[in-house]
Amino acid sequence: MPALTGPVWFKVASKESGESGLPLTNFRVVDFGTAWAGPMAAQLLGDLGAQVIKVESRARLDGLRLGRPIIDLVTGDNIAEGDRGLWPELQPVFHGINRNKLSITLNLKTDAGLDLAKQVIAGSDVVMNNYSPGVLERLGLDYPNLRKLRPDIILVSMPSVGETGPLRDILAYAPIIQALSGFMSLVGYGEDEPLVGELQAPWSDTVASIHAGLAAVAALKHRNRTGEGQFIEVAQLEATTSMLGEAILGYQMTGETPLPQGNRDEEFAPHSNYRCAGDDQWVAIAVGSEEEWLSFCQALGNPEWARSTKFTHRADRLRHQEELDEKVSGWTGTRPALEITELLQAHGVAAMPVMNIADQFSDPHLSERQFYVDIDHPHVGAEWISGMPWRLSDTPGQIRSPAPLLGQHNDYVLGQVLGLSTESLAALESQGVVY
Repeated sequence: MPALTGPVWFKVASKESGESGLPLTNFRVVDFGTAWAGPMAAQLLGDLGAQVIKVESRARLDGLRLGRPIIDLVTGDNIAEGDRGLWPELQPVFHGINRNKLSITLNLKTDAGLDLAKQVIAGSDVVMNNYSPGVLERLGLDYPNLRKLRPDIILVSMPSVGETGPLRDILAYAPIIQALSGFMSLVGYGEDEPLVGELQAPWSDTVASIHAGLAAVAALKHRNRTGEGQFIEVAQLEATTSMLGEAILGYQMTGETPLPQGNRDEEFAPHSNYRCAGDDQWVAIAVGSEEEWLSFCQALGNPEWARSTKFTHRADRLRHQEELDEKVSGWTGTRPALEITELLQAHGVAAMPVMNIADQFSDPHLSERQFYVDIDHPHVGAEWISGMPWRLSDTPGQIRSPAPLLGQHNDYVLGQVLGLSTESLAALESQGVVY
């Protein structure tokens, strides 16, 4: 294969990009992301019409491809013995945050593999990654080198705690970032219970990905106006900490370290999830103003306990929340969650059942808004994934294709777009370059 001698400019092809007048149609994104943060940031751009090329390697699979599959590969349920190699194609979270993407497999430990990656980058607008600091430099894909491939390139990096600073080289997954951010210190049920648990969701990944997606769009707008690309750094730690404004401001004003509050709130009472009649049924209730409290009491039939001086004013209710919660639980515990919801909502009180995932899939509100999208995956079949979280009246996002199979688009990207012959591509595959 000839060495790369200069920028390779090419337009996003309509066949694979699904051009449909979406906001980012005709932009190309190279996604080096793995696990959650980087891939989700690129997915947001893909949902808005960008052609996203996910660069993968069979030598080091995306961590989410190795996660729990939809079917049980231990017992072999629903999968033939000869098909166990399908494991990388069956992870549902991977499917959700890698839709609308193409996949190519390159061995970046080879010069030829890096050369192919550079050719793809030279014809792209944005490069996204959530590698640890130093990885891109070692590959020769850092911002100064990428500018040599395309002067107006936009590089988005999402290191866990930043490219600089004494902690830059630490190993950090979502729980570590959430712990460093101060977020985990606010999760729990107060001083009397040890903080032995943690949020079982990659909250920091999601927050950082939204920040990175927005930053990339802003950089594209800047480039359209000035012709200049730029380097964007979104430290996942800082993106997460930026969401704790109330706690940070409270400490600045009072000097007191915020503590976990469980389901309590500084201004609402009652404010919690209350057990209802039935197996593991709960209802969320939040009462803020005095008017809402009076409506709440009226909905309950103005019980005698609600007339206690302990609950007369909001300040009183906040001081006696434990006793108030006991009274509310005594009332909710004898009624179905839906009945409670309808009664309180009719009286102008915020209340809704606590839904599990099964409830969400059958929820008529989400169904009418078509939030869950039924998409056909080649190995899973019909699969529901979450839809667009925004609604633009003229240029809404669109889920055009399921998550790609590993290396599914090697022929298209490397053959049709870069122009490699069938023989050259076969040779690179045999050499472990396209792998």
